[in-house]
Amino acid sequence: MSWVIDCSMALAWGLPDEQSPAADDFFTTKHFQQDLWVPALWWFEFANALKMGKKRKRITEDQYVRLLQAYEALPIQTDINSGFDFVNTLQQVASQFDLSGYDAAYLELALRNHAGLATLDSHLASMARRAGITSVFPS
Repeated sequence: MSWVIDCSMALAWGLPDEQSPAADDFFTTKHFQQDLWVPALWWFEFANALKMGKKRKRITEDQYVRLLQAYEALPIQTDINSGFDFVNTLQQVASQFDLSGYDAAYLELALRNHAGLATLDSHLASMARRAGITSVFPS
């Protein structure tokens, strides 16, 4: 099974002060060899979170380098869908499931790829389940 991962799940696995047994389990045991998908937006969120993590001294430069190496080892594939038709699709998903355009990008990708959605965002996980998508969310 393929999975869409959002930044909340990815960062909980990597940032020392955002420990999550669900994220650790997801990335280290269950899904490490499966296809992991992210919308193009994920890379901007990820870069900003790491930059802010260094700026706020949540991670050191050495931890930053190790994090990048760990994430680079993951089989992450980027969806590059874009354009005005795609904006319309995102708006429809966002409206139907009461999501931001950002969160709709994750749910839309999971729907389109018939993939699960790995998130620590309770509202996004709830909407994924409502849409019939398997979600990883700690209970």
